[in-house]
Amino acid sequence: MTGTGFDLDRLLNTLAAWALALLWVLPLAYAVWTAFHPAAFEARFELLAPLTLDNFEKASNAAPFARYFLNTFLLVSLILAGQFFLCTLAAFAFARFEFPGRTFLFTLVLLQLLVMPDILMVENYQTMRLLNLVDTIPAIALPYIASGFGIFLLRQTFMTIPRELDEAARVEGASFLGVLWKVYIPLAKPTYLAYGLVSVSHHWNNFLWPLIVTNSVDTRPVTVGLSIFSAIDSGVEWSVINAATLMTSGPLLIAFLLFQRQFVQSFMRAGIK
Repeated sequence: MTGTGFDLDRLLNTLAAWALALLWVLPLAYAVWTAFHPAAFEARFELLAPLTLDNFEKASNAAPFARYFLNTFLLVSLILAGQFFLCTLAAFAFARFEFPGRTFLFTLVLLQLLVMPDILMVENYQTMRLLNLVDTIPAIALPYIASGFGIFLLRQTFMTIPRELDEAARVEGASFLGVLWKVYIPLAKPTYLAYGLVSVSHHWNNFLWPLIVTNSVDTRPVTVGLSIFSAIDSGVEWSVINAATLMTSGPLLIAFLLFQRQFVQSFMRAGIK
């Protein structure tokens, strides 16, 4: 009886997992179908329907997606570099140094995780305007340079590294920054990989703040460019829109498929307890 109940639970879990997977993949499958088929087959699913790349050509000609991709690459690179630099120094300080107010300051870092970025958009916009940075890529990046999640994740990883390694490096004459560079950062590479993938994915897909703070093609990332491209009331086919959607989301999908195992393993080893 127990074995029968266990088999039933496993069957129900399997069916639920397949149902969720199907719900997740159906929109993607429809986008792929319409993107690679003529507009006449948007709602006709024929196995022998002709394939075409015209939709991608139309999408690339209708909007400057090359510029949008460049802007997005510069944006995520700037944010990731800033986060790695600031989060590494802050995490190392919280993990290895004793100083007055350390617990209080780390509590403030954790409180940042409870603050939704949308709440600060008005203040952030005013700050960018005072700095004369509106409609620039740094204006999109600056509110995200300091990451409470990144500091917490790296601190937890650094705390799992034996202090004997610090002492051995110090005996060899390494400074504190030398210890960080030669001991901590190499041992935390899985965490950096996991956090990097999360950060790039999040800021690649970020929409509301870039929409508010950018006004021109020269600074728009792909998400804002795609929304403006898709907002045309007439003259745009769903097949072309889906082709543009695949163009903008394709790099993330490919990166996830290539690094999904490393991504999962990195978080499993990240040291969160």
